[in-house]
Amino acid sequence: MNTARAIADRYVDAVCDLDPLVATSLGARPGDDRLPDPSPAGLEAEAELARTTLAELDRALAENPSLADDPIERGCARLLRERLGAELAAHEIGEGLRALSNLFSPVHAIRQIFSLMPAVTEEDWSVIGRRMARVPEAYRGFQESLEEGARRGLYVAPRQVHTVVGQLDEWLAGPYYASFVATGPESLRPELDRAARSADQAVADIRDYLRDTYASLAEGTPDAVGRQRYAVAARRWTGSDLGAGDGLEEAYAWGWAEHRRILAEQRIEADKLLPGSTPMEAMRWLGTNGPAVEGVEAIRQRLQAMMDEAIAALDGTHFDLAEPVRTVEAMIAPPGSAAAPYYTRPAQDFSRPGRTWLPTLGRTRFPLWDLVSIWYHEGVPGHHLQLAQWAYVSKRLSTYQTSLGSVGANVEGWALYAERLMDELGYFPDPGTRLGYLDAQQLRSVRVVIDIGMHLGLPIPDDAEGSLAEHRGQPWTPDLARAFLGESSGADLAFLDSELVRYLGIAGQAISYKLGERAWLAGRAAAQRARGADFDLKAWHMAALSQGSLGLDDLAEELGRL
Repeated sequence: MNTARAIADRYVDAVCDLDPLVATSLGARPGDDRLPDPSPAGLEAEAELARTTLAELDRALAENPSLADDPIERGCARLLRERLGAELAAHEIGEGLRALSNLFSPVHAIRQIFSLMPAVTEEDWSVIGRRMARVPEAYRGFQESLEEGARRGLYVAPRQVHTVVGQLDEWLAGPYYASFVATGPESLRPELDRAARSADQAVADIRDYLRDTYASLAEGTPDAVGRQRYAVAARRWTGSDLGAGDGLEEAYAWGWAEHRRILAEQRIEADKLLPGSTPMEAMRWLGTNGPAVEGVEAIRQRLQAMMDEAIAALDGTHFDLAEPVRTVEAMIAPPGSAAAPYYTRPAQDFSRPGRTWLPTLGRTRFPLWDLVSIWYHEGVPGHHLQLAQWAYVSKRLSTYQTSLGSVGANVEGWALYAERLMDELGYFPDPGTRLGYLDAQQLRSVRVVIDIGMHLGLPIPDDAEGSLAEHRGQPWTPDLARAFLGESSGADLAFLDSELVRYLGIAGQAISYKLGERAWLAGRAAAQRARGADFDLKAWHMAALSQGSLGLDDLAEELGRL
């Protein structure tokens, strides 16, 4: 029978043919030395694959109506239809022709993939060398897409262009690719060095094009994307049509209410730490006087120990973890990364473990007050437990439901729920680390407000305080958003600058955290009401983590049934 899961997994195989980076991220096809084609022709090939897959899904469901009776089949079909529909909507308005930001672009994805490739044997390094030699061709294809976008009047805002140029300057200072192959085998030294030189030259070429040609063409392009583009982007990140009705306005108002609620909690914790202080004063004090780790390798080891300790404490009490899921690695991010920590998922067969990554931004001293909650988010019980569990159950569901079909709001919502869970379990016992947790929650609430507010030009609320007070009722601007960030977050200035660029360059992504957490909490509450005294949190966690990806239109309802 032609099932939804079979169609979804054939789609994954076909995507791996078009985009070998997907195969590498899944741990499949280890000998594949190709790179994707980010040119207009490559983008159209991906869109056509989505169209033909949706048509095949329609035929299968028409021929086999009984598929709708199987909850896994029904969920897979719904996910596949929603995800591919969202991708096609973005393709139709030319988003691939202006896909440049400080966090996501083909330039970034191609660089990052080398850190996920096996690099043990001589053959591993030979594959790396052959793939690295293809970097110039791939970057030229991306430039073709930017040029086609320019011909259609579709530009990236100058703020994104200038930021990425700065990142590429950092890559070239290494230079990145030459540094990457420096640890390769001497037997392949000529091949690896030649490939690295060509790849680093390709970085310089795309940097020069962006700086010397594209930036002037894009001059005057607004940072805000407007309601139409924002609705399409928000659907891609959340799996929900927030652009329908007043969904975006409701999310904006809810985000502001969360900001005010969390601020009240922050004030209580700040007063406990430093009587009479504001939250910002208390957080600045913690940054200077609170516990800290000296040294890059020392902080990596500390973060590793924290994840290992969390696994030991939570396994058997709040989760039942399979052996492969119990392994996660703390890593230091390469220079030129965005400022935010991140996670890379394990290979589907666990041949590559899940990894958390800390950008150092040149620092050698690392205050702990704001890192503890973040590592519960990135590692355990956050991203790692969910995405590693997805890999573990992928054969029961489908590869698509547990990898390529990921919905940002589901994934980020779980990670934010994980931070809250650790607060509920008492893992922030002192005012300092709890202020760190609340600071992380506050940042995610502020993201909802300023991301929607800036891109839609919504008015600043009437009860705004601080530097916003004199701008109540006026539309959000990037400058006002940056000022609000600075007054609401204890993070350092470089991080906040990077965050603002991120929100403007990746519309809709920033709202996925808090809206996703809201869905996870609503689903848990519904399950508790339904089961009453029989509700088992550990069982619910494992069932929830084993259902694969869902968008926000389905997540809370499905969680409530567990």
